[in-house]
Amino acid sequence: MGFSKSFTWGVATASYQIEGAANEDGRGQSVWDMMCRKPGAVFEGNTGDEACDHYHRYPEDIALMRKLGVQGYRFSLAWPRIFPDGIGPINAKGLDFYDRLVDDLIKADITPWATLFHWDFPLALYHRGGWMNPDSPKWFADYTAAVVNRLSDRVSHWMTLNEQQCFIGLGLQSGIHAPGDKLAFAEVLLAHHHALLAHGHSVRVIRDLAKTTPMVGMAPACQVCIPSTESKTDVEAARAATFSVSQKNLWQMAWNLDPIFLGHYPQDGLDLFGQDVPKYTAEEMKIISTPLDFFGMNMYHGRRVETDKSGEAVTAKTEEGRPITAIKWPVTPECLYWGPKFYYERYGKEIVVTENGLSNQDWVSLDGKVHDPQRIDFLQRHLTELQRVANTGIPVGGYFQWSLMDNFEWAEGYKERFGLVHIDYVTQKRTPKDSFYWYKDVIESNGANIDPTGDWGEPLIAAAN
Repeated sequence: MGFSKSFTWGVATASYQIEGAANEDGRGQSVWDMMCRKPGAVFEGNTGDEACDHYHRYPEDIALMRKLGVQGYRFSLAWPRIFPDGIGPINAKGLDFYDRLVDDLIKADITPWATLFHWDFPLALYHRGGWMNPDSPKWFADYTAAVVNRLSDRVSHWMTLNEQQCFIGLGLQSGIHAPGDKLAFAEVLLAHHHALLAHGHSVRVIRDLAKTTPMVGMAPACQVCIPSTESKTDVEAARAATFSVSQKNLWQMAWNLDPIFLGHYPQDGLDLFGQDVPKYTAEEMKIISTPLDFFGMNMYHGRRVETDKSGEAVTAKTEEGRPITAIKWPVTPECLYWGPKFYYERYGKEIVVTENGLSNQDWVSLDGKVHDPQRIDFLQRHLTELQRVANTGIPVGGYFQWSLMDNFEWAEGYKERFGLVHIDYVTQKRTPKDSFYWYKDVIESNGANIDPTGDWGEPLIAAAN
């Protein structure tokens, strides 16, 4: 069967990670601008002030995407570029930038997939309580309305929030991401509930105001437990472990997603979190669970598990000495089989892989090229698994590689390189890597040339050269 003829091959980026121009054309400050100036918060004091200078170089970047042959481009909009204070008067120059970006994407025959929030929360609203403020869902709805009113005559694919586990869990509980707070767990859960409400209100605004028929989803950071064998016992144990709520943090998938897709918090989470759970109403849950059209899945790795004598899933012994990427994440290609399978079976929505990729130790070689065979191997293994799950009948609508280009990697600064295109952050020179040409060939064949043996062959090396 393979991938459907309507399958979307794409690349993904995020505003603060690539745009730069942090102090130009009326843009307000975000919590990440603040975080980057906290001593020791970001690797080597790196900032997103310039990043990849995409704000000025977007025509060059669109030309690279056209050369790559992608059909879709997932990008995010910077809330404080459009509303410098988070609310109030619209900054016309901010919306004008995204207007030009969308127009040029369409001219290049690339479908824009817009993400409304990828972590750059307006600093002015943080000073008013941020996601702890009960007005935050309304703030986000008003921002959504401004964007949809301007762009929805040309943009039909929308995502509301990117990875609430990160901007709430890492931002407000562990404090390693912006704004760098460490709140009590009850406060973390309240902020998370407000973010889910913001999502629900945003979906309703999109459906009410869109000028073209919208396709709406969101993009959570997805975790999955991978069964050590495909026996019924191991598969069921892995499935249960994927969705069980067992720790007091936001890396509990059912807590994040059951409200959105099933209309309620999971009972095991309510039992475990107890009095820390915020008060909420049936009407709020109805708003949160406003129907979506697809399930956006950000998935980089999973955890291999085996079944112990009691029938519970425990980390498999094969995890010892596992291969890891430059950012120290495990290499587990099966995550793109079991992830789509488990999440589709639980939530019943078409899967779109909205992020997948790896950080690699890439540099420009003496021949002027960037050779990244590890990335090619990684992508080939993962796409083979995605193709395998598509062959079972699970609806998989697209794959967006993270990322189009090397960029500002949050607390890791410019240390981690996830891109298909190498960025020299001093000169801003773009150099497509070998993986760029490999992915181009995959797109042209609609994945038909993905070889599960891992032998990607000399012809593609030649193409890269």
